[in-house]
Amino acid sequence: MKRRSLFTPLLSSMVVIVAAISMALAGGFSATAAPAGAAAPVKAAPTNAAAGTGGCGKAPSLASGSHTITSSGQNRGYILRVPANYDQNHPYRLVFGFHWRGGTASDVDSGGTDGYNWSYYGLRRLADADNNGTIFVAPQGFDNGWANSNGQDLTFVDDMVRQLEAGLCVDSTQLFSTGFSYGGAMSYALACARPTVFRAVAVYSGANLSGCAGGTQPIAYMGLHGLRDNVLPISSGRDLRDQFVRNNGCTAQNPPEPASGSLTHVVTTYSGCKSGYPVVWAAFDGAGHDPGPIDGCTCDGWRTWTSGEVWKFFSQFGSSTPPPGSGNQQLVGQASGRCVDIGNSATTNGTQAQLWDCHGGTNQRWTYTTGKQLMVYGNKCLDASGKGTANGTAAVIWDCNGQTNQQWNVNSDGTITGVQSGLCLDAAGTGTANGTKAQLWACSGAGNQQWSLRS
Repeated sequence: MKRRSLFTPLLSSMVVIVAAISMALAGGFSATAAPAGAAAPVKAAPTNAAAGTGGCGKAPSLASGSHTITSSGQNRGYILRVPANYDQNHPYRLVFGFHWRGGTASDVDSGGTDGYNWSYYGLRRLADADNNGTIFVAPQGFDNGWANSNGQDLTFVDDMVRQLEAGLCVDSTQLFSTGFSYGGAMSYALACARPTVFRAVAVYSGANLSGCAGGTQPIAYMGLHGLRDNVLPISSGRDLRDQFVRNNGCTAQNPPEPASGSLTHVVTTYSGCKSGYPVVWAAFDGAGHDPGPIDGCTCDGWRTWTSGEVWKFFSQFGSSTPPPGSGNQQLVGQASGRCVDIGNSATTNGTQAQLWDCHGGTNQRWTYTTGKQLMVYGNKCLDASGKGTANGTAAVIWDCNGQTNQQWNVNSDGTITGVQSGLCLDAAGTGTANGTKAQLWACSGAGNQQWSLRS
């Protein structure tokens, strides 16, 4: 039970939390709604365009470690983890990790007795293994909780986001929040109140304890909860989930959950949700009120399956801008599983790109440059043929020239759009076979317009 010591203050406060649930259900947390004059969301809804912040292209003014900030007239604190080899020209994903009742920012950042392996609920280790492209923040709550009185914790988050985006190169379409118990409640509050600021949230064993100002707009949502939770019952987690099932337009269902005594877990992705707004529900039997259950026992630990599921949920949205200069990557179609390929390794200007089985050859290796070019062979760029802006314009290779018909936005929703035309890179005729031609077409959200860059 290596992490159990971190949760002891929470378990000793069980009566307080259960009472808090009753208050929430009775409307006792209505005071947590942001009052008139409270800080508004710090930016508009994510768009398809890459969205590097004011800190991009500048020497960082923030470094890893503890920081303070004045918010609502009070000194607040947070711990920051900036990736090793930070690149000031690379917009980074930003993940907030909120502590539980009685926990601290230091517990989240350090990983407690499990150390690095459980830092930020195990996500930091996975991020470091996955291209080291994430900034992590662990805020500190008043009285080691997230009561969010008069919306002050929402304002605190707004103020942190402003400071972080000004001081570091952040991809503003890639903000995420997670937390356990009271920290899960705070992540839920952000999902309600800041759905145009945060791309997705993951709530471990949460309930409505920090309020839900707003709560009518969609946001990608993941809930994880144990059947045996004796602090915040699983019904509380289901209620949070169901709100975003409705907001996201998902098909209502009673997702399967493991049988009592099975010591297993079941992860369900809802169907029918609005494009870009999935809902995932992960129920488990075994450990009780815990973010780190392990199948086959009632124990917990950093080897839990939950960190991998949350990381998969967050990272599915990709990054709106791959690291500038990231090269030797394959451009893979979601629907086809095949790579964007230059047939017969041709280098002739005007050769149209196509789909082909991925094989790692140089004619399938692309570099996304700081100039938003998709470059192959080191000197040829993916080009909208003839500077075309109409449906059906061929996507060809041409000598790189820096013009807008050779510039592309690699978007968080998986699309790649031409800067000049605004049209999506498209596999012609929704084709998935070898030889299917690449072209431009009006964006539809279909799988033949979804792509990922893979090393």
